[in-house]
Amino acid sequence: MTDLTRLTAAETAARIAAGEVTAVEVTEAHLARIDAVDEKVHAFLHVDREGALAQARAVDARRAAGEELGPLAGVPLALKDIFTTEGVPTTVGSKILEGWIPPYDATVTKRLKDAGVVILGKTNMDEFAMGSSTENSAYGPTGNPWDLTRIPGGSGGGSSAAIASYQAPLAIGTDTGGSIRQPAAVTGTVGVKPTYGGVSRYGMVAFSSSLDQGGPCARTVLDAALLHEVIAGHDPLDSTSIDAPVPDVVEAARNGTVAGLRVGVISEFRGEGYQAGVMQRFDETVELLRELGAEVVELSCPSFTKALAAYYLIAPSECSSNLARFDAMRYGLRTGDDGTRSAEEVTSLTREAGFGDEVKRRIMLGTYALSSGYYDAYYGSAQKVRTLITQDFERAFAQVDVVISPTTPTTAFPIGERADDPMAMYLADLCTIPSNLAGNAAMSLPCGLAPEDGLPVGLQIIAPAMADDRLYRVGAAVEAAFLARWGHPILEEAPAL
Repeated sequence: MTDLTRLTAAETAARIAAGEVTAVEVTEAHLARIDAVDEKVHAFLHVDREGALAQARAVDARRAAGEELGPLAGVPLALKDIFTTEGVPTTVGSKILEGWIPPYDATVTKRLKDAGVVILGKTNMDEFAMGSSTENSAYGPTGNPWDLTRIPGGSGGGSSAAIASYQAPLAIGTDTGGSIRQPAAVTGTVGVKPTYGGVSRYGMVAFSSSLDQGGPCARTVLDAALLHEVIAGHDPLDSTSIDAPVPDVVEAARNGTVAGLRVGVISEFRGEGYQAGVMQRFDETVELLRELGAEVVELSCPSFTKALAAYYLIAPSECSSNLARFDAMRYGLRTGDDGTRSAEEVTSLTREAGFGDEVKRRIMLGTYALSSGYYDAYYGSAQKVRTLITQDFERAFAQVDVVISPTTPTTAFPIGERADDPMAMYLADLCTIPSNLAGNAAMSLPCGLAPEDGLPVGLQIIAPAMADDRLYRVGAAVEAAFLARWGHPILEEAPAL
């Protein structure tokens, strides 16, 4: 019998729908895989074994009753531990929420359940989604299934590692500065940041409200599209949610082509700091796109060189405001409340004990940038740069249909290598941050392995806001070309744990 954990989500759904296998059998296979390998990978913070099996049984019962079910009914999924899940712990990778059991589901969680997707558990992440390596988790780092001594990306390294190690065919991540795409790149998986406002943020614990965006993670472009369709769409509970039809991403993924498309290559996304093997695979992919009928256009977006600096003023500023709610008074950790201390002292002791170093660093940076006398010089200036980046994208999309780049400047680096060098860590998001600042859609998908270390390289595709279908159209074409010529560079070569 075929190993059920090696099937794509689309294949799994088709087998369940055809009655060849039950949702319970599929869920049990993935739970067994988690038992076998997650002690080494540490992708999950919480495995909801009983809940997952109950969801699977409900799918099987509905199917037996003749109900019409969604296209992903019965397919297992790993959920980033930033989305509230009723009755299941949600920690955001932080000690300050250790043991917190939410009384409600996030909109994304609810839509997954309504679609019959089986939620296996909650995945590890950098605390409050602040990081590029999952080393900032209060519960320890996650390993990259390609090399367990290397990072799986961040902040959503648990979700990407769960997919790459075949513990789940699907996962949900969030992307504030690249936290879906960068983990996808370094683990050889597919990750999509939808247009800002395309997926509801209700029930997603906030880091930087004008940047945060939930999105799908998968092993194939079609799987990502199917999941995107489930979680996207307007939500009246989220004031930033876009009230417009979801682009037909599944149709685009099923009929990928680049013939006649204009594809932009940005000169600012190359040069010093980019690994030779990453650029080699990217340049090869550019030539592949030409062969497939795309017109490649060289572009310059000068403001992109300032994106990293602008992001690390805007995101910490918003984080310092959002995390003010963790005051030890309402929920979560409370330290030092022995009856002799004031509320202010208890709050201070709780934050000292509950927040990790990176979260404290960003709160302090943000509070300083928003303080009287510095607001205009720092936060205000960063917002002006954000406008320039948006304008550069607008000029680019007046000339091309999509923009492409490497997703990350390097392949996965060793755990601990950049732990004491925040600036080196931040550079991992060099290529992904501009899309968050502008709010448009972007995807990372595998484009081969770097020859010098044999580790995955990611291709980033960027599309205008509300043109998410273009990501899937181009991504599916590139993926199909890899399959036809060389076999899938990831699915056939991913290491066994």
